[in-house]
Amino acid sequence: MSVNYKLVQKKNPMKKDEPAKWYAVPNSAKPLAQKAMTRAATTNTTMAPIELEAAMELLAAFIPQQLQQGHTVNVPGMGTFRLAFKSEGAEKIEDFNAGMMIKSPRILFTPAKELKERLLRGLSYENGGVLEAGVNYASLADYRKAKGLPTPAPGGTGGGTGGSTPGGSGGQGENPLG
Repeated sequence: MSVNYKLVQKKNPMKKDEPAKWYAVPNSAKPLAQKAMTRAATTNTTMAPIELEAAMELLAAFIPQQLQQGHTVNVPGMGTFRLAFKSEGAEKIEDFNAGMMIKSPRILFTPAKELKERLLRGLSYENGGVLEAGVNYASLADYRKAKGLPTPAPGGTGGGTGGSTPGGSGGQGENPLG
């Protein structure tokens, strides 16, 4: 499975004096509409798409209810949802005010091991363009042409497809911004 990426130039916020570097970011497509997604997900099964839609709506109502009650929600085969937040500290316990000191509530999702393995197995990457200064170039070749840059020789380092393994070793060229 090949995943499209787009090259984007970013500065490292921890090293503002250094020049910006080019990083790969996922080139995400629009999500499928709910009906199209349930139709695709139930293909070659005995489940009707409307049944999957109903189950998903029930789950979407159930998860916030459980999180608000302080529960972690494990969706088998998908992963775990949990509530998290930041908090300011108080010198004395009686000075702690939850309404004023708890900040930034958010939902965290941790994918199940099986889901991660299915997704990441055999993953490869394909250049899906370049984004620079708000201009979206359809390909690296289009970017090079527009900028008057030479086209690399075949087999050179053109930033095309790569069979890089996900979850790399964190080398110096890795995107520090995610």
